[in-house]
Amino acid sequence: MAIEIKPLEQFKIEPIVPLHPFGIDASFTNSALLMVIAVVLITALTVLGTRRAALVPGRWQSIAEMSYEFVADMVETNAGHGAEPYFPFVFTLFMFVLFSNLLGLIPYSYTVTSQIIVTFALAATVFVGVTIIGIVKHGTHFLRLFVPEGVPVVLLLLLVPIELLSYFIRPFTLSIRLFANMLAGHTMLAIFAGFAASVPLFGILPVGIDVAIYFLEVLVAALQAYVFAILTCLYLRDALHLH
Repeated sequence: MAIEIKPLEQFKIEPIVPLHPFGIDASFTNSALLMVIAVVLITALTVLGTRRAALVPGRWQSIAEMSYEFVADMVETNAGHGAEPYFPFVFTLFMFVLFSNLLGLIPYSYTVTSQIIVTFALAATVFVGVTIIGIVKHGTHFLRLFVPEGVPVVLLLLLVPIELLSYFIRPFTLSIRLFANMLAGHTMLAIFAGFAASVPLFGILPVGIDVAIYFLEVLVAALQAYVFAILTCLYLRDALHLH
């Protein structure tokens, strides 16, 4: 009997605790549950890693210190001098995206970052925050970000609109990149898993492909968290130092 393959079924948001105050759907969903789990795990990692700090670090302390040093080096290298106060935000963002991506790879789990509304909310927070930082630090001089130096006035009529457009599409490109990678990878996993279940005698090939894609998705999960965080650092550098 043929098995119907529904690769997009895994992205359906299901209410766990239905809530409708004043006619508004505020239900606690599977997506919200995974976000809570991600936050709890990140908090547990940082607390366990710092509660009993030792000269010779244990397992949890080593993981926490490696995560801290990795993001701290990222901020220092890519955001430049003066970005240290924003390390907690970048660290939180990186860890949340990383844990959300990895939790989504657990069978029967849910991939929070496969939802465009989640990734766009994260990207919009970065965009608005960086813009506010730039305006507070530079005032009206922040507009120099859109005016390339050493360019003839005539060309500015063309380049300034391009700079403005490239700036305001940042939250869209940042969110779509993460969303699309998670959506595509998990869809491929579901398709080949469906092939293996539909054709048991010849299922070894799709199973092998599925295993290969799974390990690739683990790499992609970490890489996308890194890309999201490093682009945040680059945007922060623009706001702090302009051109």
